[in-house]
Amino acid sequence: MGSFFKQLYRYTHPRAYRHNENLWPHMKITRAETGEINTLKYRDEAIPLADLSALRGKFSGSVMLAATGPSINEIDFSQHPSLPAMGVNGAWSLDKFLEFSFYVVVDMGFFDSRPEIISQIINDTELTLFTTAHGIARIIDNFGLENTHCSLALIEDAAFKIYQPSLKPMELKSHYMNTSDTYFYPQRDDIGFTLDIRHGVFDTGTVVYWALQIIAFLGYTQIFIIGLDMNNFDKPRFYEVDNNKLPTNLEGMIEGTIFPALDHASRVLKEKEIEVINLSVNSSIPTKIFQKAGYNDTFIKKN
Repeated sequence: MGSFFKQLYRYTHPRAYRHNENLWPHMKITRAETGEINTLKYRDEAIPLADLSALRGKFSGSVMLAATGPSINEIDFSQHPSLPAMGVNGAWSLDKFLEFSFYVVVDMGFFDSRPEIISQIINDTELTLFTTAHGIARIIDNFGLENTHCSLALIEDAAFKIYQPSLKPMELKSHYMNTSDTYFYPQRDDIGFTLDIRHGVFDTGTVVYWALQIIAFLGYTQIFIIGLDMNNFDKPRFYEVDNNKLPTNLEGMIEGTIFPALDHASRVLKEKEIEVINLSVNSSIPTKIFQKAGYNDTFIKKN
């Protein structure tokens, strides 16, 4: 039946709507005046959603963002800061050290390849998980709403909004340039950064870029990042071993997309007086983008 609906959708909708084919006709949505999806039904079941407008600017101070680079294995977590934390993808194994309040998973390949991690994330009643409509569909299909105990915050890729036509990379600036709290890299129409995720989040190939936009929206003014290495792509992520390492295409995007995007994010965040400290001292991200500091020097008390 799913294949029938997919074929029917392709026959009745232009190619620009193709990103919705796995959701139609099973998902029904409404939108708030501010643009975000505020009600969702999936397979005739109402899915509770976090109120994005209520989260905007709700928080302040410092937050830890946990990425998944191999350098995390070098950190001594015997002393760890009492900070709220946001994790991405497989950073969940740090939950014994970090106080995860927020999580971001937008890679459907991660949902499919790491269901054991997803099941632990959605079981945390104190957590808000930011994911897309496709991510929510996978959660309900694979685990059921009755086994989903975290709060679900629905976010959208600005180029692929649900039941709206997709945008090509070079169409992003012309479409969003007059949208409030949205900024584009001066030399690139395809690199945007938003301080209001209700309009959609800009993707540049790395979930960390999504996370930075979400953190700014939440109101935090200081961001410590661990595991943002962006090198040693042949090595497993800190939670992986060689025989279960998932592939990555980040290496091919570093110079052309990721560095310019992070440089743009840095400029916007500095303008808004949001400080970013990269605790991966050997990261390939230049210090002109994010200042670097050692984790131990920053957080471990000296006797």
